[in-house]
Amino acid sequence: MKTTPRWLVFSIVFALTLLVLAGGYFIQKDNKRPDVILETYGRQTVDSIASDGTHHDANRIHTVGTFALTDQLGRPFTEAETRGKIYVADFFFTTCQTICIPMGRNMSQLVKRYANNPDILFVSHTVDPETDSVPVLKAYADKHEAPPNQWYMLTGSKKVIYSLARNDYFVTATQGDAGPDDFVHTQNFALIDPRGRIRGYYDGTRLEEIEKLAKDIAILQQETSL
Repeated sequence: MKTTPRWLVFSIVFALTLLVLAGGYFIQKDNKRPDVILETYGRQTVDSIASDGTHHDANRIHTVGTFALTDQLGRPFTEAETRGKIYVADFFFTTCQTICIPMGRNMSQLVKRYANNPDILFVSHTVDPETDSVPVLKAYADKHEAPPNQWYMLTGSKKVIYSLARNDYFVTATQGDAGPDDFVHTQNFALIDPRGRIRGYYDGTRLEEIEKLAKDIAILQQETSL
């Protein structure tokens, strides 16, 4: 009876081992895919011009635009600080005695959950910048034990802040000119991905919504790690 050469046996075993390892790798990689994909808000159809000069409709995903504000330590803060980060944005004012109280409390709890994660930020914009100066925001931040390099409380131009609320984060449907009689008051938290896209909205006054937000942050973390 003819014996199979050892080199042939070794080659077959080696090839089978590679196939098993490769199969396991792709199964594991596939299992890493998020079970849930978060919606992306603000899809737009725009009229664009192709290289040949023709017009056509193209889909564009909205992203938060450029801005320049100041944080609670007096440091400049722009959209560049948020790029590559997952972050939660909201709009408040320090003298608010209604929705801002539970919003601040809930945001504070969220911040504590991610205290050791530099890739998750929290950005709160005052809608009353004339009152909420840098020292006022610093006192408010201290009251809420806000880590200054993770939870940013921003002040600056009212026109810039109100435009962000209406035209970038879409947290309010009200119209206005950011004049003396214009006022934005919303309990909405917006979840933004590392590319500046809006991925969710949540009622910042409700604990069940905060829990959903935390779950969606985990989904985004998984999505961005692939």
